[in-house]
Amino acid sequence: MSSTPPSSPATPPSSPAPAGTTEPQAAAAPRAGLLIAVLVGAAFVVILNETIMSVALPKLMVEFDVGAATAQWLTTAFMLTMAVVIPITGYLLTRLSLRTVFAIAMGSFLLGTLIAASAPIFSVLVLGRVVQAVGTAVMLPLLFTTVLNLVPADRRGRTMGVISIVIAVAPAVGPTIGGVVLDQLSWRWMFWLVLPIAVVATALGLSWIRNVTEPVAVPLDAPSVVLSALGFSGLVFGLSSLGEAAEGDPLMPPWLPLVVGIASLTAFVLRQIRLGDSALLDMRAFRTPAFSLAVALVSVSMMSLFGTLILLPIYLQSVLGQSTLTTGLMLLPGGLVMGLLGYIVGRLFDRFGPRPLVAPGAIIACVAMWGMTTFDATTTIGTVIAWHVLLNIGLALMFSPLLTSALGALPRRLYSHGSAIVSTMQQVAGAAGTALFITVLTRTSVAGAESAGDPAAALADGVHGAFTWGAVIAVIAVVGSLFVRRAPEPEADAVEVSVPETAGTH
Repeated sequence: MSSTPPSSPATPPSSPAPAGTTEPQAAAAPRAGLLIAVLVGAAFVVILNETIMSVALPKLMVEFDVGAATAQWLTTAFMLTMAVVIPITGYLLTRLSLRTVFAIAMGSFLLGTLIAASAPIFSVLVLGRVVQAVGTAVMLPLLFTTVLNLVPADRRGRTMGVISIVIAVAPAVGPTIGGVVLDQLSWRWMFWLVLPIAVVATALGLSWIRNVTEPVAVPLDAPSVVLSALGFSGLVFGLSSLGEAAEGDPLMPPWLPLVVGIASLTAFVLRQIRLGDSALLDMRAFRTPAFSLAVALVSVSMMSLFGTLILLPIYLQSVLGQSTLTTGLMLLPGGLVMGLLGYIVGRLFDRFGPRPLVAPGAIIACVAMWGMTTFDATTTIGTVIAWHVLLNIGLALMFSPLLTSALGALPRRLYSHGSAIVSTMQQVAGAAGTALFITVLTRTSVAGAESAGDPAAALADGVHGAFTWGAVIAVIAVVGSLFVRRAPEPEADAVEVSVPETAGTH
């Protein structure tokens, strides 16, 4: 990947820059591509695990004797943890060096993978997923912030196009990899096989990464951390509990965590506005209209993506009777198409801006969601693959332009906070989409089974109901996409690129 850092005050190329000072653009440029490549590779590995378990849910439901609403916590707990941790990453990226933050991210992911691989019971497996998610939560804003600091505005589209492969394709191909593994091995190997890859990525990252930002000693506002954790966890937990309530076995009434979450988030936002420059998550990013609209559309898109990824494996295996291997392979074409389009869409964005891509993408995704409402017990494999591929084409046209528009419209001082906001909203939206699809599926199928007595037909009705809700949400995205414009590039803040003398410098 070719990229060059933005202009900054520099010493002459012939003079080596000492640690802690600005390195010349010519010397820093070769490192930019390598640095971003390392972070993209590591991020792909950690984000892949967000959905790799979805294809295993039917088997895990039988092995651990749990229902669909409980099994979904393997994905929901992952997203919940990310929603809690990501708001803190704005502070971490300001306070700590790049290598230190990378070490925290990959160390947490490695520990969580080990716990999950050796989990004796379902609750320990969920715990492993939570620890994994801590590392994933830190990695996403780290990747965004690094790109925004190193890549000039006229090349961000293609770079973010590559990153969209991480954000969207890794979750999309997760079920495929999971299906291939489950066809030959037990579910534990989905973690054992990832572990050595993550170890290699960690070693390469710690060896090659250089710091590109100067850590600043900013205070951490403890009340903001508490309010953020209560707010985002309450919201995601409440949404996810709706499915369990539909099965008649919730841990608590869903309205209780939802009320706590909404109240805490309200207090959190008000406190961030009052804190200003000392905010844990700087809400002034929402003063930029292009950022606000793009974040809203990304959130709607993530609801469709994660809701579909959690629902399709259940539908394919429990209604159409497909194996885990076939299920995984059926989901592969959509993921590959999204990956192939990522870089192309990024280049088109650099040339034409977001609107010619986002609006058609939203329309295509909407058409695909309505097509999925026709799924029933007689739907052919080719039909399922065709609608899934079309959905991924639409989302590919949206993700990269929206992410680039959202973050590129912000002034440099808000990059880390904007990255954290985008990543947080993605996880909350993903959890909301998962909760919505599973809740509608569960309520409809339970009611249908009680009245008709045919579980398979009732489940097919539940799938139809869930996709109908998803299609309605997709219509909202189409309307919002019509207002997308290319935002003017904000005035650049003064930036210094800190280059340590050795790879071991933190």
